[in-house]
Amino acid sequence: MTSPLHAQHYADCAASLRAVVTASDLIAEKTYRLRLHAPEIASQIVPGQFVMIRLDGFNDPLIGRALAVYRVVANGDQPPEELEVVYIAKGKLTTRLARIQIGQHIGIWGPLGNGFPTVECEHLIMAAGGIGQTPFLALGSEALGRESFPGRTSGYAARATLLYGVRSASLAAGLDDFAAAGIDLDLCTDDGSLGTQALVPDRLATLLAAPDRAASTRVVCCGPEIMMERVAEVCAAAGVPCTVSLETPMACGIGICFSCVAKVRQADGEWDYKRTCVEGPVFDAASVVW
Repeated sequence: MTSPLHAQHYADCAASLRAVVTASDLIAEKTYRLRLHAPEIASQIVPGQFVMIRLDGFNDPLIGRALAVYRVVANGDQPPEELEVVYIAKGKLTTRLARIQIGQHIGIWGPLGNGFPTVECEHLIMAAGGIGQTPFLALGSEALGRESFPGRTSGYAARATLLYGVRSASLAAGLDDFAAAGIDLDLCTDDGSLGTQALVPDRLATLLAAPDRAASTRVVCCGPEIMMERVAEVCAAAGVPCTVSLETPMACGIGICFSCVAKVRQADGEWDYKRTCVEGPVFDAASVVW
C-alpha cells in the first residue's frame, strides 16, 4: 500500500551528476541558452519538469537554482543525451553561469517535479511572461507530434500557440526555435516594440472571446505570479481549462526543505500547503489559492 505521505513525483529516480557544458549562446538581452551533456537526465525528462543546477567551486550561492528544461537533444534515433535550459543573467549564480566556458562542468540533478498533462484539444495556448516561455518549446513540439517523451503520448493538439509577453522586443527569447517547431507566435510587449502592446492576460481574453475560437481550447501558463493569477481568472470566466507552472523559489528541489510551498485547494474545498518541487510545479490553475 502506498504511503499517504508519498508524493507521486518524489525524486526517487532523479540523477545527480556533473554535466559538461557543450554550448552557451546569448539569445536575447541578458538571456542565455545553455546546453549540457547529461544523458541520464535528458533521456527521462518530460515537458514541465525541471532540473537544479549548481556551479562547481562556488559556495555563494550555496543552494542550487531551478531551471525548466527548454529542449532535449538527440543524435538521430538514439535517446537524448543533451538538454538545454534558458535563463536570464541577473543574480549571482546566473551571472557567473553566463561566463561559463565550453567544456566546463556544472552540478545538476533531475528530472524533478511533475509534467504538463497530455490532453487532446484543438488548440493549445501556452501563455508566458518574462522567462516563462522556457518549458513550452518541448511541450508545444510534443503537442504537435514533432517530438515524443518517455511514457507520454504526442500529437494531442491540432494547433499550438505561444502567447508570449515581455517588457520590450530585446527581451523576447527563442522565437526562431518556436517558429521552427511549427508553433504559432502571438507576441505582446509593454512598450509596443513587438507584436501587440498589451498584457498577456488581456490578449488572452481577446483570443478566448473570438467568434472563431476552437471549440476545444486549453491554456497552460508560466510567468510572474500576478500574471498567472490573472490568466487563471480569464480562463475561469471563459470556461477554458488552465494549467499553471509555478515559479516559486526553491532551495533543495527534492522536497525536504519545504521552502517552496504553495496554497493548493483540495477536493473537499479546503486548502493545504503543497511543495512546488514535488507535488508541482504544474497545478490545475483552479486549485491554486493565489
